[in-house]
Amino acid sequence: MSFKRLTPSDFLVSADSVTAPCWTNNVYNLTTFYTSSTQEASSQGDYVLAVYQTASSDDTAAIQFYIGYCDANGSGSTAYNSAIPNLSPSRTLYGQYRNLILEDENSGFVFGDVSSSQFFALSVERADYKQSLFPGSLNLTLSGSTANSTIRLTDNSNDITVVPYVNGTRVYQIITGSNGNATATPSGATTAGYTISGSYGWFVPDMGTIILNAKALQLPVASGGIALAPSTGSSAVANGTNNALMYTTINRGKSFQLNSQENITSDYVFIRPQNAEFNYTTNPSFISGSTGEVIYSTFINNPQTYITTVGLYNDANELLAVAKLSRPLVKDFTKEALIRVKLDF
Repeated sequence: MSFKRLTPSDFLVSADSVTAPCWTNNVYNLTTFYTSSTQEASSQGDYVLAVYQTASSDDTAAIQFYIGYCDANGSGSTAYNSAIPNLSPSRTLYGQYRNLILEDENSGFVFGDVSSSQFFALSVERADYKQSLFPGSLNLTLSGSTANSTIRLTDNSNDITVVPYVNGTRVYQIITGSNGNATATPSGATTAGYTISGSYGWFVPDMGTIILNAKALQLPVASGGIALAPSTGSSAVANGTNNALMYTTINRGKSFQLNSQENITSDYVFIRPQNAEFNYTTNPSFISGSTGEVIYSTFINNPQTYITTVGLYNDANELLAVAKLSRPLVKDFTKEALIRVKLDF
């Protein structure tokens, strides 16, 4: 076994971004949506509605994302206790997303340049995406119940030059358009892809979350909305009513496109056996066991070895990694080699 100390020039660190479809079975465009009556009837159903890619009774059914309705004032769901008004699942969810994204209980959500106290939250199932969602891949079609009330939403990642952050988390505005680009300004809007109620929400890729601005969706079609009307009564609205409303809107649109993204860091190690190195072996078959002489005289002046394995050691002579060559590499005094070892982490 022969050793050679590596130098700093033998190492190279590289980072690559790998994207893949977000939904189960590597599906990019989700066109069918199903819910589970069992999940709706459970305590979880008071807060969020789970959406599947196939009937929940199917063996291949898997949760794709959750829908939740959030209201700072607790409207849109039934109060926990009638003696304590406005304290309901919608208010609890609002507080959770506020703490998760804004990290400040005194802050509020601002879509574009318009503040809003109510929104729908779509949280992608964590097992469905890798490191984060991929900006520019969002294409969500929403369809209201009135004529021509269909819009296609995306994020504005390709229309901006500086990535926006909220408390260290990337937050893109959701606009009308496709593949990260805005379409023409709708009637009544102030900026391309926006309505008079601001943007259509936030795209938070690092948290796998899509926030939809209820104010913008409530606008009439002529003003860029889809005339979506969430129920806002505090005590008269059954839990999950607005979640089901958004589910119906997505189901009518029949198109939810999304990719995930993962940054893979690779450490390249370059092994450079020069012509005078690694030409002899310590294999016992190379020498005579009784005299210690080289068995074949041709190995004295013209030795030949075959490199099959590269081991990476630290200064304590501890083996850290092993790289196997696809086939033996012949080595003698007339040959030099370059072996590149790639470590992904």
